Amino acid sequence: MRYLPLSDRDRQEMLRTVGASSIDDLFVDVPEAARLAAKIDGLPDHASEMAVERRLGAMARRNLVAGDVPFFLGCGAYKHHIPASVDHLIQRGEFLTSYTPYQPEIAQGTLQALFEFQTQVARLYGCDVANASMYDGSTACWEAIGMARRITRRGKAILSSGLHPHYVSVARTMARFTGDQLVTSLPELGPEPDTYALLDSIDNETSCVVVQYPDILGRIADMSEVAERAHAAGALLIAVVTEPVALGLIRSPGEMGADIVVGEGQAIGVGLNFGGPYVGLFATRDKYVRQMPGRLAGETVDAEGKRGFVLTLSTREQHIRREKATSNICTNSGLCALAFSIHMTLLGETGLRRLAALNHARASAAADRLARVPGVELVTPTFFNEFTLRLPTEARPVVRTMAERGVLGGVSLGRLYPGAEALERGLVVAVTETSSDDDVEALAGALEEAL
Repeated sequence: MRYLPLSDRDRQEMLRTVGASSIDDLFVDVPEAARLAAKIDGLPDHASEMAVERRLGAMARRNLVAGDVPFFLGCGAYKHHIPASVDHLIQRGEFLTSYTPYQPEIAQGTLQALFEFQTQVARLYGCDVANASMYDGSTACWEAIGMARRITRRGKAILSSGLHPHYVSVARTMARFTGDQLVTSLPELGPEPDTYALLDSIDNETSCVVVQYPDILGRIADMSEVAERAHAAGALLIAVVTEPVALGLIRSPGEMGADIVVGEGQAIGVGLNFGGPYVGLFATRDKYVRQMPGRLAGETVDAEGKRGFVLTLSTREQHIRREKATSNICTNSGLCALAFSIHMTLLGETGLRRLAALNHARASAAADRLARVPGVELVTPTFFNEFTLRLPTEARPVVRTMAERGVLGGVSLGRLYPGAEALERGLVVAVTETSSDDDVEALAGALEEAL
């Protein structure tokens, strides 16, 4: 669509039509003190297209490109190798341009892809059934809390201190409108997750307990006892998985009694993409399927007895009355779900387990190396591919100094938990199959110099 700016004559004609003598007349209701008396300092004047391209290109060159420098950022978004075939296939016209499979007779390919995606997610999470994806992990987490409220008819959710603070923030925002009570606290910079605190918090008013697995510090907890205690009190256990590759090596949450398992699928098939779009994963038990948000693609047979696919369940505001809907999310991340499914298919179960083992081996070697840096302490001795270090000084300036040396050396807990002095020396480091031995040495060297 072309953009044709208005001429002065056009503007005058528009003002006459609305009965205003000048542009300023349109803002008479804005208090004088709130109006700008001059241009905003620092904002450039308008420029030609070529000049804008040069300016923005120069700004972009100041960025550290994830694939060009040693990269150890994680905390919910992970850099993994994505086979070229994934992007090639999702850019086929029949997938890239399809919007939503309302007419099954012309959307069999899309519906089958979603059906296979659901099967993969259900098996990965150890659950009976999964939906056709959600926006991202954080919104999937909130939808799970809302689902637990509908099932238990209670409004108190206990959130583990190890749950990603951004997920907590999304839940708090939504709880303002639903009246849910969220019980949470800051994590402690130590080796053990808050399992015992969670057990003590469960009571007969609890709708659900939300546990991240592995948690924000990389710690891995056995959720079996939490599940038993929650079920005894009539509550549900919700597990949140931000790194799905981990489930190639550790037990699935469903095996440990989780009733709802949600998480972020970005790590499989979807690039970092400057923070999005991502894909939310959501799975549960058969008996709760009608309370599951989003939509469900199912398998059937047509009039000729041939295998076919349809939307079996779609309890969204877009389809039914608002008061009967399970969610106001009105779409699924179809293209990202397809990328996830293609990558999972290419890996297979054996490939996923090998990838997970490689991630853990490289992370373990990196943790051993970084623990030898003077003044650095490994806080989480048990982890998958992400662990936490305690530095002798505040981590945020150390991260900035390492970035100036060309190393993206992790995420400071001070950035995730501003104002929490007990956490400001924590540094979360993620190591995947994309990190080489030279990258780890570069990180160790940059960390030692920065300290």
